[in-house]
Amino acid sequence: MILVYEFMEKGSLRDHLHGSDFPSLPWKQRLDICIGAARGLNYLHKGVVGGIIHRDVKPTDILLDENYVAKVADFGLSKSGPLDPSQTHVSTGVKGTFGYLDPEYFRTQQLTEKSDMYSFGVVLLEVLCTRPAIDPSLPRERANLAEWGITCIQNGTIEQIVDPVLAGQINPNSLRKYREVAEKCLREEDQERPSMGDVLWDLDYALQLQQTAVKRGMYDDSTTDGSSILNHSNVRKLPSIGKDVVEEDGAATEGAD
Repeated sequence: MILVYEFMEKGSLRDHLHGSDFPSLPWKQRLDICIGAARGLNYLHKGVVGGIIHRDVKPTDILLDENYVAKVADFGLSKSGPLDPSQTHVSTGVKGTFGYLDPEYFRTQQLTEKSDMYSFGVVLLEVLCTRPAIDPSLPRERANLAEWGITCIQNGTIEQIVDPVLAGQINPNSLRKYREVAEKCLREEDQERPSMGDVLWDLDYALQLQQTAVKRGMYDDSTTDGSSILNHSNVRKLPSIGKDVVEEDGAATEGAD
């Protein structure tokens, strides 16, 4: 017996973030990839009755084809969502990857699609900072990317941990919208996190802000401030929303379904 998959020529998102023969990705391309992954996860959540919860969202499972179009992969840990509309969660043993695990799911063993939202928030930070979700070589307060990223966002110092390769590439308004999305995905209470559809809209808005800034820069030598970008007619106004543990690197297990 064999499994046959579509060949994804550009490897995984992780390959482009953490040292490989693949070139570093520019900011616009990173946004495109995040939007593609969000679109795939939104289809999982809303495409069937009850939805499907991926349960292990991470850069390793976001694959890129020859045109860098992102596709979500590896559904070995996926779980069907509740079929009864009155149910809010699925009770199950904890499975996922350290660093990406929803802390509320870890505490309660109650799985919802918002658990994927937390994991995707970590991915958003990883795309921005190009550092792994867990780095034990760093001081304790910086070892966990989600915790460190939230601290930087709240302190207004997120620019200090942006991938140096992106220096000068990111429009401030695009970065502002992007960090807002990441912060909302990483909220402790799952009910406070946005849906994947909301995230998809806001990431698309961040991309429009970036593209608008680039277009204006091509034809206007004057400095473009944030207000002019936000008021530009080409930017449409999108709403803003305001351990069975398995891992390839340092795998661990705890509990069972």
